[in-house]
Amino acid sequence: MMNEVKESLRSVEQKYKIFQQQQFTFIGALEHCRENAHDKIRPISSIGQVQSYMEHHCSNSTDRRILLMFLDICSELSKLCQHFEALHAGTPVTNNLLEKCKTLVSQSNDLSSLQAKYPHDVVNHLSCDEARNHYGGVVSLIPIILDLMKEWVAHSEKLPRKALQQVSEPQAATRATAHVPQASGTKPQLRKQNCGQLIQNVPKPGGKDQGSSKPPWRPPGGKL
Repeated sequence: MMNEVKESLRSVEQKYKIFQQQQFTFIGALEHCRENAHDKIRPISSIGQVQSYMEHHCSNSTDRRILLMFLDICSELSKLCQHFEALHAGTPVTNNLLEKCKTLVSQSNDLSSLQAKYPHDVVNHLSCDEARNHYGGVVSLIPIILDLMKEWVAHSEKLPRKALQQVSEPQAATRATAHVPQASGTKPQLRKQNCGQLIQNVPKPGGKDQGSSKPPWRPPGGKL
C-alpha cells in the first residue's frame, strides 16, 4: 500500500512539473476568464472559482486545457488524501499534516493568502505586485500540498509495519462480518444449551453422587 501511494504521489509530481512549465499560460487563462466574467477586482481565492471560470467564462481551447490540467491535479491530490487516510490510523504529526492537505484541496477553501516559500519560486515568476496579489495563492497551492504530502510519507515510513495495517485489517474484518447471514435466536439458543450442559456436569448437593459416598443410616442398636 505504501509503495502504491508513493508511486501515485510521484505521478502527480511529474504532472505538476509539466504544469509549472506552463505557468504563464495558466495566468493568462485566468486573466482572460476574469475579464470575461467582469471580475477584475478580487484575487483567485479557491479551486471552485477556477472551476467556475473554466465552465462559464473560458473562451478558447488553450485556456480550457491549462485550467483543466490544474483542476485534474487538484482532484488527484484530493484522492491521495483519501488513500493516506486509509493507509494507517495516524499519529498526531501525520494527522495534522493530512488535515492541512484536506483543507487545502477543498473546493471552497480560501487560498488567496498562500505563499509558497523557498525553494519554490512560482510567486517570484509572477510579473508584478498586482499579479502576485491576484495569483500568488493559486500558483502556491499545489507545491505547498506536495510538500505536506512528502512530509506525511516520510513520517509514515518510520512507523512500525503493524501500524500500517491498523486501518485496513479492521475494515476488512468488519466487511466480512457484515456479509455473514445469521439466523435470529441462534446464538442465544447455543448459549442456553451450553449453560445447560455445564449445569448437568456440576454435581448437585444431596444428589446420588454425593449420597453414595456415605453408608446408609442405621438407628441406634437397630437394623435396617
